[in-house]
Amino acid sequence: MEKKRVLVKFSGEALSGGNGFGIETSILKFIAEEIKSLVINGIEVGIVIGGGNIIRGVSAAKDGIIKRTSGDYMGMLATVINSIAMQEALEHVGIEVRVQSAIKMEAICETFIVRRAQRHLEKGRIVIFAAGTGNPFFTTDTAATLRAIEIGACMIIKATKVDGVYDRDPKKFLDAQKIAELTYDRAMDDNIKVMDDTSIALAKDNNLPIVICNMFEKGNLLKIIEGDLSGCSIVKK
Repeated sequence: MEKKRVLVKFSGEALSGGNGFGIETSILKFIAEEIKSLVINGIEVGIVIGGGNIIRGVSAAKDGIIKRTSGDYMGMLATVINSIAMQEALEHVGIEVRVQSAIKMEAICETFIVRRAQRHLEKGRIVIFAAGTGNPFFTTDTAATLRAIEIGACMIIKATKVDGVYDRDPKKFLDAQKIAELTYDRAMDDNIKVMDDTSIALAKDNNLPIVICNMFEKGNLLKIIEGDLSGCSIVKK
């Protein structure tokens, strides 16, 4: 059977648990165990983690004291912190990992080189892609889509706190309806915040499915990769 290669995107906020800030090691351990289950089943995994649990570029620059470009670079550094933490958690459960950064910082991780990343994946190592795209004004959602395309992933799994996409906020509206499947165009035209529009447009151009799922449901990632999409939403043609 041909090996599957996926890219999993986590938000930085997810790592903070209920604290809203920082890194909760119990969350790291849970995610590491979920990723380990994929590796055990022969799946090649790339990871992108946001940095919102530490700082967001847009928020840092909102009052004009910090320039947006500098704020975004601060956000990129936050993703590096999260990536190193995730690397430690994965190594703690016995998985080989490499962190590759879009910004050179040789003392703590590799610089992103697509062929090297592909080789790591072929050898069964997890690759965590840090520092976004390396450019300001691009989100980690866009970075996740870009890296997924570069490594030849068959899908992006956006692991969130909800089990998919809804027509309105399910926490605020009891009659919110889950959307099991939608097109790239609908996601952009109806302003459904699956990922930002740049990342969705990039996924559309490369026919890359985006699956949105609840990261806190044990075994969910493996079920999705094996074809069970009942507990999530998918964006595709």
